[in-house]
Amino acid sequence: MDEMIIPLIAVLAIFVGMPWIILHYVTKWKTSATLTNDDEALLEELHQLARRLDERMDTVERLVASDHPEFSPGRLLPDRATDNVALEEIEQLRTMSQLKGRIAK
Repeated sequence: MDEMIIPLIAVLAIFVGMPWIILHYVTKWKTSATLTNDDEALLEELHQLARRLDERMDTVERLVASDHPEFSPGRLLPDRATDNVALEEIEQLRTMSQLKGRIAK
């Protein structure tokens, strides 16, 4: 009897248990792959904070540049062509997330 139970448990674990666990977590991952409303609100708040900090950095850089003419900022600027590519990608991602928010509502 014991010789039959162990192979039966092994076969059930392999062909029933493992696919059940895998499919359970795959569906969990698919449902949690989207942003929740709280996540979107937090992301928007962080985006606004980043914009305010960017404006502050611009002000500080202008002040430093007015005191020291040899100062050159080493960050992204909207008037440089090489930096515009990265800034355009960020804006595209922002508009896409806004469109997704409108469609979901």
